Amino acid sequence: MTKLLGTIVSLLMLAPGFGQQGKISISKKDSSQKIIDSIRNLPPLEIRSVRVSENSPFAKSNVSANQITQLNFGQDLPFILQNTPSIVANADAGNGVGYTAMRIRGTDATRINVTINGIPYNDAESMGTFLVNIPDIASSASSIQIQRGVGTSTNGASAFGATINIATNDYHPSHYLSLQNSFGSFNSLKNNLQFGTGLINNRFTIDGRVSSINSDGYIDRANSNLKSFFVSSTYWGDHSSLRFNVFSGKEKTYQAWYGVPEELLLTNRTYNPAGTEKSDSPYDNQTDNYTQTHYQLFYNQNINTNLKWNTALFLTKGRGYYEEYKAGVNLNDYGIDLNIGSQVDLIRRRWLDNNFYGQIASLTYEKNKDIITVGGGWNIYDGIHFGNLPYGIPILKGYSTINKEYYNNNATKNDINGYFKWEHQLLNNLTSFIDIQYRRVQHTMYGFDSNPDLVVDRKFNFINPKFGLSTKFKNTTYYSSIAIAHKEPNRADFEAGINQQPKQEVLYDWESGFKSKYEKFNWGVNIYYMHYKDQLVLTGKINDVGAYTRTNVPKSYRAGIEIEESWLISKKIESNGTVTFSKNKIEHFTEYFDDYDNGGQVSIKHHNTDITLSPNLTGTHNLVYKLNERANITWTSRYVSKQYLDNTQNESRTLNAYFLNDLNLSYKLLDKKKWKALFQFYAINIMDVKYEPNGYTYNYIYGGNTTTSNNFFPMAGRNYFASIKIELK
Repeated sequence: MTKLLGTIVSLLMLAPGFGQQGKISISKKDSSQKIIDSIRNLPPLEIRSVRVSENSPFAKSNVSANQITQLNFGQDLPFILQNTPSIVANADAGNGVGYTAMRIRGTDATRINVTINGIPYNDAESMGTFLVNIPDIASSASSIQIQRGVGTSTNGASAFGATINIATNDYHPSHYLSLQNSFGSFNSLKNNLQFGTGLINNRFTIDGRVSSINSDGYIDRANSNLKSFFVSSTYWGDHSSLRFNVFSGKEKTYQAWYGVPEELLLTNRTYNPAGTEKSDSPYDNQTDNYTQTHYQLFYNQNINTNLKWNTALFLTKGRGYYEEYKAGVNLNDYGIDLNIGSQVDLIRRRWLDNNFYGQIASLTYEKNKDIITVGGGWNIYDGIHFGNLPYGIPILKGYSTINKEYYNNNATKNDINGYFKWEHQLLNNLTSFIDIQYRRVQHTMYGFDSNPDLVVDRKFNFINPKFGLSTKFKNTTYYSSIAIAHKEPNRADFEAGINQQPKQEVLYDWESGFKSKYEKFNWGVNIYYMHYKDQLVLTGKINDVGAYTRTNVPKSYRAGIEIEESWLISKKIESNGTVTFSKNKIEHFTEYFDDYDNGGQVSIKHHNTDITLSPNLTGTHNLVYKLNERANITWTSRYVSKQYLDNTQNESRTLNAYFLNDLNLSYKLLDKKKWKALFQFYAINIMDVKYEPNGYTYNYIYGGNTTTSNNFFPMAGRNYFASIKIELK
């Protein structure tokens, strides 16, 4: 680290403007240079093309770099964003480090479109978002926009509940160097070094970051060892820019994704079943290991005053495995026939080796009353799923299966999309918004682990239109929009078998609301109704190969009202908060569960039941007290109502409501022109509430009785983080 710090400082010393060398006087810049600088400070086009403007008719929240800094202690992005409307965050390890997830309006990560600088981030097959693969990406983010509902057209997987756009491509004209060290409960430690050269020869900038995050986790053995780096280099022309980003993450986490059985929740809520198939003690390397590296190349061009275009090429390379101890297995299941007449213990690895690459582009025309954007992109996913036995089977003397491969399944996915957006000012205070997207998806899978002979080749063609109006009257903007989105099934859905292939999902989304802004008080209300056709949900049904599969249900919906407020009560006190009231229903579906007494499955029909893990009430409130120019305290309260673990609305299968309180203290130790030092202290769940934001359930008949097995993912009680950040400018 010392050598790296020395190298970066040396690099900064070479940059004009550092110390006494090459100092540029702003007063000497001519008017043309001021125009160039103003262009550079605008959001890059790849971000503007997928985001919505302030007056667009969609529900959205913008999170600034300062807001990110206030909560950026080492926890992952869901815990930084959870103060925005309708978000519920959870973490496998129980303290926000490692594998984390979020739901927005009750929709899970597979239905949330995530882009980084306009480039798709969702896993192309599962459509999930695994932020553990890019640790500390929040430290490189200059801003984040969350669009709730369908939102505007974007790149990658369909937004089927929300969109998260992360921007890192900021312009930093001045050099900087910062070092952050965070310490927390459960031996949590984050070290972060960021640097920027500033503008070199009026043309080049280089920005970078290296991060390390470690934690033992709240759950037993749920430790995390996370490393990452981020480097961005940009050439700035007078009317164009060329930027190259490389960022990578490497994670090693002990598995904690099985949850805690309900019967142990009161007596041993940190219990982790992972690795316990080993008889004497838990297997010490029951870990998940993955490295993901991103390459992004952007070109932005201002053709003239009214016309701008950009294009970007990207490549994401991922490779990793999870290792697990398996007891009492049948070797025939692994392609080994020794006729030994007994079962054995072994260690296996399940691998994923994939490349995801493509291109995005957009052209924007802006003049007088019109903003027109034409854009789109293409991407290809090529993934190999395979498993091996890396250590052989040592208990069988004289027999070696080192690196024995027992399955290998390839899959490809091609995605091409194009969109047209037109924002037109009809009257002085009335603006229309039209957005039409075409998307074509082809998903080809050559076998699955449990069904190697099943070959699936499915094609989908989607047209996703959106239309909205917004009008401004005095201090209030009113808006309303209608949008339609389509979504293809995930990889696991296709494994249902040739006779149970899933259908596409369709979402009709209506949003309407207003935002009022005054000198000291702002507030807004958004009403939404999201109607799903053929939504894929878990029903307990077993597919052709004996695995539980999601099933299309004809009709379901989410309806709610989101309220936001921000009030400057006095010079020292500020209040801001959000609350969401909602109903989330499936009109009718059939539940299935196993009958071990008689074989097969039993079915029960349900009507008008709550959708899984969709609370009817969520709310967050921040009360900020400014002690003086250097210090302030923020008291945060968060409430999430009861949630059901499945779609049956059975009261024995629930997550209890919870009310949490956090305390955040920030103090500027040093606030000079060139040196700054910030101390932060974050007390989480200060009332030591025992709560679980996530879980799952399954049911079966055995011995004439119906048994419900609930499993929960508990979060830590009272815990702390402290951070010191030093900046040199």
